[in-house]
Amino acid sequence: MKRGALDGIRILDLSTVIAAPFGATLLGDFGAEVIKVEMPGVGDPLRNLGPYYEGEGLRWSGIARNKKSLTLDLRQEQGKEILKELVKKSDVVIENFRTGTLEKWGIGYDVLKEVNPDLVMVRVTGYGQTGPYAHKAGFGTPATAFSGFTYLHGYEDRPPISPSFSLTDYVTGIYVAFATMTALYYRDCQDGVGQSVDVSLYESMFRMMEFLVTDYDQTGHIKQRSPGLSGHSAPAGNFLTKDGSWIILVTSSDKTFERLAHAMDRADMLTDPRYHTNSERLQRFDEVNGIVADWVKTKTKDELQSYLDECGVPMSPIYSIEDIFNDPQYQARENIVEVEHPRLGKVKIPGVVPKFSETPGSIREIAPDLGDHNEAILHGLLGYSVEEIAQLKEKNII
Repeated sequence: MKRGALDGIRILDLSTVIAAPFGATLLGDFGAEVIKVEMPGVGDPLRNLGPYYEGEGLRWSGIARNKKSLTLDLRQEQGKEILKELVKKSDVVIENFRTGTLEKWGIGYDVLKEVNPDLVMVRVTGYGQTGPYAHKAGFGTPATAFSGFTYLHGYEDRPPISPSFSLTDYVTGIYVAFATMTALYYRDCQDGVGQSVDVSLYESMFRMMEFLVTDYDQTGHIKQRSPGLSGHSAPAGNFLTKDGSWIILVTSSDKTFERLAHAMDRADMLTDPRYHTNSERLQRFDEVNGIVADWVKTKTKDELQSYLDECGVPMSPIYSIEDIFNDPQYQARENIVEVEHPRLGKVKIPGVVPKFSETPGSIREIAPDLGDHNEAILHGLLGYSVEEIAQLKEKNII
């Protein structure tokens, strides 16, 4: 039985922590066989990142599902030879070592492509494989700042604010999955060849900010930080309801504002030259937001949600994770699913997205313990004997 749309694709995940491993997980969700290669006795540091419960790192279950764990020391010659044997039988290698590390070990892309000319290698670094910063260490939070994203967030009279979770890493992980599939499509559907793909953390965020680039190029305007959506549409922002709940409301088109104006019983704003177009409202952003804020305060959260849904105005309560667990939309879409953890019992993790009609993704395997699949891979895939596997373990190669 097929495991999903990517059944038959084998990926070697040499990467650690979040960005590149998350991309491999997305591919694993849709049927790719993902072999996670980890250092013996150490493993991916993500195994031990917080939050924690009963000594267990809780992130591992969600980000490492649908993977097999093989321990392998890539710094030792025999470890490199085993990697090459795996590369012969694989389609993709995903790695996020510092630029030049695999080349220094003698297992860079040029070497591995000689072993398997059809190999696709996706390489993730902070600043890319080229340029004056190529060899700098790169983590998600500094890369977020370098991308220009952090500069935009916060209040002008206070320090800039970094995202409160590893946003850039997860965004980059999506690029990793996208890049992998694009390269495989070229190789398999256009009579192409394997290739190396260069993905950087900072570029994944910078690519989403075209509004900054052209604005600065044409006007010289340097957009300053603000606590919410600004400079795009008005009204937009966080508003407090009558019962003390925070909601977010935005009108990204004049048609949407027309619906809101009628909902507020302020049809006069549609003919008033100060408010009738988005460009005019943007010049009076605080004033327009103030009008909306005063109106929102007259209704409870539930009243507002029901009324604006009926009027076709996009609005949402600002949810905590507790709100998410209790919401019927999340439940209906199976956005949170339950799996068995080897020590904690039943644990909940994010479900599979997006939803495919013919080849839906699935969670087939729980996140593995370190080296769980050593024997299955070395014996079952590569043909090593039980004795040979024992010898590799004695030498700390696995």
